[in-house]
Amino acid sequence: MSGMIKAKKYDWKDSNLAMFGSDTEKQVKKESAESEPAWEGAGEKVGMQIWRINKFKVEHWPKEEYGNFFNGDSYILLNTYKDPGEDILKYDVHFWIGSESSQDEYGTAAYKTVELDTLLDDRPVQHREVARNESSLFKSYFKSLTLMDGGVDTGFNHVEPEQYKPRLLKVSGSSKKVQVTEVPFCMANVTDDDVYIIDKGNKLYLFCGSTCNAMEKYKGISRIQEIKNTRGKATSETVESMGHRCFEDIPQTASCESSADDEPDTTSVPSMFKLSDNSGQLEFSTVQNEGTLSRSNLSPEDVFILDTTKDCFVWVGKGASQQEKQNAMTYAHNYLKSTCHPLLPVTVFKQGQESKSFMSATTA
Repeated sequence: MSGMIKAKKYDWKDSNLAMFGSDTEKQVKKESAESEPAWEGAGEKVGMQIWRINKFKVEHWPKEEYGNFFNGDSYILLNTYKDPGEDILKYDVHFWIGSESSQDEYGTAAYKTVELDTLLDDRPVQHREVARNESSLFKSYFKSLTLMDGGVDTGFNHVEPEQYKPRLLKVSGSSKKVQVTEVPFCMANVTDDDVYIIDKGNKLYLFCGSTCNAMEKYKGISRIQEIKNTRGKATSETVESMGHRCFEDIPQTASCESSADDEPDTTSVPSMFKLSDNSGQLEFSTVQNEGTLSRSNLSPEDVFILDTTKDCFVWVGKGASQQEKQNAMTYAHNYLKSTCHPLLPVTVFKQGQESKSFMSATTA
């Protein structure tokens, strides 16, 4: 497999997420979770709650910013819901890792996700999300996603508009999902089939490509208005041609960076692995590495990691040992590091919590 590994843009993936699966991390008591001020009211009613990690602390993310994420930060998202006709609250908890997030931030996010899971009596389904590689479930929570450079450590939110480093926002998608993403500031990233916002602080420009769709236009207009609402002096202008003066100071290609992460993985095959301590020590072994993954290979006494090449599922059997449960996410994370797709969404769920996506990706 080593010959298949490509150089990656993300440095954080080389961590072993030691905080997540360690004995110390799993010793987090419910009393400790209940003493965390940020968790007050968490999961008590249907709805979504988001927190950002700031210097080892969990802080509420403003509701008006839901859907907007800084690549320099890590976040925790809790979605509380009920199935139709049922009164029982159910949960999905995601920790989202920005591409430039520090080890302290995403380590704390992973640790606090476990703490929140403990507070909710181990009922949530846990997810690891990575910027620009989010799961379909995560994306479904928002009308659009906006990924921006900077973060809490950069003080990006506190920079005056006049001091902004110019940035380029790409607005793209279909009627079902439009995403706003900050892309490298160069003309090679501007095409006629999408909408773009050239953000120069107190002056914003909206460029609508000739073949862009109506939803992209609508989102571009509304996103510019959202930005202007936070900057009292900011003005905007809609431009119709790439020959407009607003493009004059944007380099052609020199500043652009290509990323191997954007290349589709066409070499990997679906694989299933078992994590078991039946021998007295943890062993990670291959169960299946070709064809459609079969649920008949799952046994309640162990933990299984299923890599579909599109998603990574961690299935925790009802009879799995505490050691197996504690190390499930760590083993999944470390396994993905050795593949051509280390940034896949990871979903950890207990036997009986299987999602539709898991069922459709496997056979009986």
